[in-house]
Amino acid sequence: MKTKIKEFRKELKLTQEELAEAVDVSRQTIISLEQGRYNPSLMLAYKITKKLQKKYIEEVFQLEIEK
Repeated sequence: MKTKIKEFRKELKLTQEELAEAVDVSRQTIISLEQGRYNPSLMLAYKITKKLQKKYIEEVFQLEIEK
């Protein structure tokens, strides 16, 4: 899964730690999400989307379907 977390986080001048605390996960989880190594639960994706001030989860997370 690709994400725009890092891009949107930097626009808001949020650190990984600040975002992690806001959505109740570890900084390591944010790092893994930004690097595409971890797929979030729907609830976590929703929390991150709202914290990054976006309306739709699809703005932040892009599902890559392998063929």
